[in-house]
Order: sequence, then structure tokens, then C-alpha cells
Amino acid sequence: MTQDPPGSTDFGFQQVPWRDKAKRVRAVFDSVADRYDLMNDLMSAGAHRLWKHFTLSLTGLKPADRALDIAGGTGDLAAGLARQVGKSGLVVLADINPSMLQHGRDRLTNRGLTGNVQYVQANAEQLPFPDESFDVVTIGFGLRNVTDKAAALAAMRRALKPGGQLLVLEFSTPVLPALGRLYDAYSFNLLPWLGRAVAGDAESYRYLAESIRRHPDQEGLIELMKTAGLEGCRYHNLTGGIVAVHRGYRY
Repeated sequence: MTQDPPGSTDFGFQQVPWRDKAKRVRAVFDSVADRYDLMNDLMSAGAHRLWKHFTLSLTGLKPADRALDIAGGTGDLAAGLARQVGKSGLVVLADINPSMLQHGRDRLTNRGLTGNVQYVQANAEQLPFPDESFDVVTIGFGLRNVTDKAAALAAMRRALKPGGQLLVLEFSTPVLPALGRLYDAYSFNLLPWLGRAVAGDAESYRYLAESIRRHPDQEGLIELMKTAGLEGCRYHNLTGGIVAVHRGYRY
């Protein structure tokens, strides 16, 4: 017997009906899809590439392995995973948003990454894959946009093979108060300005800044992962905790 969802949830600093959040998030990414990669470079001064490179260095993937990249967007992590598993392996790039998924397909195809990559439109909370399908599951800058994070983490664990690893790359909580103050000033002033000037959409980038503040901090996410049944959970702070990579295993 399934339980009814709560009446409301956060959408940035707003409270919206639980069932409406996914639709609102989709509208945000429909709006920013065309300029998503350019904005990532501008917002992070290119640091997002280093964060993703570090995440990929933790996978332990071997040729012929299978990996799933959830909320894979325009395919940065999926591209690295595809190189790691080689032609005999498989990477599935999954995203709930068809606009982002199409951009990911186009980018990877243009980079010659074909044959070992598949594309699936999927909700992270209800993954359409059999149990124990993947050696590694990744989600980069997507978990905070999921309505039911607990359900999504449980679905990711279910999709992992025994011994498989989940890697969550996400904005987190700065470890130094002074850094936190600078980060707030940047997020709530410069980031919406960049969104308006480059992507023609200040509101979507204001939501993205707000969604980071609603996301659990490092220890809070560890607890969510443990509750989902993941073991050996730990995290690595990057750029002073502005970003963290969380790791957990299905044993």
C-alpha cells in the first residue's frame, strides 16, 4: 500500500505542491538547456570540469563494466564513463528532461562516443532498470532537484550490482563561514545577473541558487544515503565544501 505524498515541498525558497515540483524543475531546464554548458563554465570559472574529473577518478570502472549516469544532462560525466568502460562496456545516460537528454545525445555523438552509450528518459525516483544492473551509478548536480531524494537514492541502490558504487556530485555547504558569506553574495547577486545576461533567464538561476541552500549538508546527505541502504558512505569536500562528492556502496 503506497502512502500519499506530503502536501508540499520546496522549490527553491518557495513551497509548492509536492506533485508540481517535477514540472517546475523541467521548465527551468527547458529554459536553460541551450546555454547550460556555457553557463556552467561562466558560473564556476571552469571549475566544474575539475569537479567532474575528480568524480570520474573515483569510479574504479574497468573495460566491459556498466555505468548509469542519472540526471546526466549534456553528458560530461557520461562521456568520461564511456571512455572508462570502453567499447565492450555500456553507459546509460538518463535524464527526466527531454531537452537536456537531446543535448547530451548530440554532444556525445559529435565527440564520437557512439556504440557504448544509450539514452533513456527516466525519473530518478522510478528508474526503469532491473535490479543489480550497474557497476557504478553517478548523479552530478541533479539530486537537489529531485522531489523525493530518499526514493531516488533507494532506486539508485537497487540498480547497483553487489559491490557497486554510487557517486553523488553536488553543491554542498562551505566549511568556512567567510567562504559561505562570499558564496552567498555571489549566488544571490552575480548568478542571477549572469543568467539574465547570458541565458536570458534570471529566475531559473535564482532557483538554482536557492535549491542549493535547501539541499542537505554533507552529513545530512550521508544519513540519507545510509537510510537508503548504502554502506561505506563518505564524502570528499571540493573547493572548500562548495561542492562535495558523496560515495556509497551496495554490498
